[in-house]
Amino acid sequence: MEDLLNYIGENMEMIYFLVLAILLGVEVISNVPAILHTPLMSGANAIHGVVVVGAIIVMLQASPDNYLALSVGFLAVIVGTLNVIGGFVVTDRMLEMFKKKPKKS
Repeated sequence: MEDLLNYIGENMEMIYFLVLAILLGVEVISNVPAILHTPLMSGANAIHGVVVVGAIIVMLQASPDNYLALSVGFLAVIVGTLNVIGGFVVTDRMLEMFKKKPKKS
């Protein structure tokens, strides 16, 4: 318990930053009009490719006998990849709605 309190005390700036980011994110997302919410979120999902890159870096830095780091890294690669693919699929579907359809004669 004492180690946890020391860790929190040493990283208080990061905790403030995290709380500020959460509050700012909630405020920004709550003020987005409903019509823009889906395209905004699909674009954000596509940007999450950074998670895939980070997971690959973690897996490369992990030692071969560190099964926890390798498992979490592998899971992050899979989930991040699904998130990126889902973001592109939703974005493509949204853009398809705005294409002009050819007129029937």
